Amino acid sequence: MKVEQVSPDKLIPYSKNAKQHTPNQVEKIANSIKRFGWQQPIVVDKKGVVIIGHGRLAAAKQLNLETVPVVRSENLSEEDVKALRLADNKLNESEWIENLLEEELAELNIAGIDMSQFGFDSLGEIIEHENPYTQKTDIPQYNVTGEHVTLDELYRDSKTKELIDEIEEADIDEKVKDFLKMAAYRHVIFNYQRIAEYYANADPDVQELMEKSALVIIDIDDAIRYGYTRLKEGISDLMDDDGEEYE
Repeated sequence: MKVEQVSPDKLIPYSKNAKQHTPNQVEKIANSIKRFGWQQPIVVDKKGVVIIGHGRLAAAKQLNLETVPVVRSENLSEEDVKALRLADNKLNESEWIENLLEEELAELNIAGIDMSQFGFDSLGEIIEHENPYTQKTDIPQYNVTGEHVTLDELYRDSKTKELIDEIEEADIDEKVKDFLKMAAYRHVIFNYQRIAEYYANADPDVQELMEKSALVIIDIDDAIRYGYTRLKEGISDLMDDDGEEYE
């Protein structure tokens, strides 16, 4: 496989590309290129039309890069090129294992890497800027083993404490300080596996408050009631004419 450096202006986006990238997605790809460099070349056909890497090409143009790494796939038929273009996008679709994702993001957060610039929020979820409403209810599941855990095992707040100390020392208005200190708590990292263990051994009053705080979700009714998930506008479409929910 020969990789060559080519000007982005000499590459041709496929006019009927069925997988489109939003400006927000292109920005995330650009952030990745700036942080990690080029780890995957753009693949083009013998005419220079992009097969794989439309998002990377758009990001390169946004970054005003002079050249990008390119692999030319000249041995494929036109039908194979079309099939590869669709197959690459389809095969990249997969589900996240939520608890493992949260653990990885937590470690990166402690290391000072802000993964929100690549499309993740602090809770380990992919950010959906274009669709703020969701009917997804795939609540992460945690297997409780009965292990005894303490409160200080449930969260990490080192970054929050550092920010609050910095805010306290800043020469700014006190009301602004109060606001920034509240915002600093968004950097607290929760260990939901340990939280599930703690919940299983907690008093009923504590369990109820943990459910209301959405630290633990017992069922979908709780998820909706306590704001874990928001119902999509037009949810009434899920009701029949008699007002009864579909099974």
